Amino acid sequence: MDKMINYLPIFMRKSEIFNDIFNAEEKQFQFIEANIDDIKKQLNVDTATWGLAIYEKELKIKTDLSKPLAERRSVIKSKERGTGKVDAKLIQIVAEAYSNGEVIVDFNGIIIVRFVGTRGIPPNLQDLEKTIEEIKPAHLPFIFEFSYLTWNEFDNYNKTWDEWDLLNLTWDELEIYKEVI
Repeated sequence: MDKMINYLPIFMRKSEIFNDIFNAEEKQFQFIEANIDDIKKQLNVDTATWGLAIYEKELKIKTDLSKPLAERRSVIKSKERGTGKVDAKLIQIVAEAYSNGEVIVDFNGIIIVRFVGTRGIPPNLQDLEKTIEEIKPAHLPFIFEFSYLTWNEFDNYNKTWDEWDLLNLTWDELEIYKEVI
C-alpha cells in the first residue's frame, strides 16, 4: 500500500477513504502474487505439489496421493528421462532419479544397479523396479546392490563404543551411517 499511496498528492495521502481503498487493493495484489508464485512452483517437478497430478496424467502415471511428494516426483522424473535407447546410461539416469544419489549400472548378462551415492534401500524401490521393467529388454533380468556401512569404515571413524552409544542409533540407522566431512 505504501508504494501506491506515495503516488498520490500529499493532501490525499491522509484521506481515510483512499487509505481504505489502497489497503483493500493491497490485499488483492498480495493474493494474486501468491497465486502466481504457486503456479510458478508447479512448472518445476522439484517444487510442484498439486501440479504433480498434471505431470502424472500427461505421462500416464497412476496418481497415488498416499505417496510422499518426493516419491511421486521421482516417478515423474524417471518417466521423463526413461525414453530412448535402453543402455546402462539410461537405466543409471532413471535409477538416480529415484535414489537421489549416484548409481552405477553394469550389464553382465544381467543388469546390475548399484546404489553407491546413498546407503540403504531407497524408499520407493518398488516404483523403480516397475520403471526398469518397463524400459529394459524383456529377456534381461536385473538386480539391485545396496551400500551399507562396512566394518572397515566403522573402524576408520575411530570412535569408542561409548561415542557410538552416544549417537543413539538403531541398527538400521547404523547400517546407513555416514559422517559428513
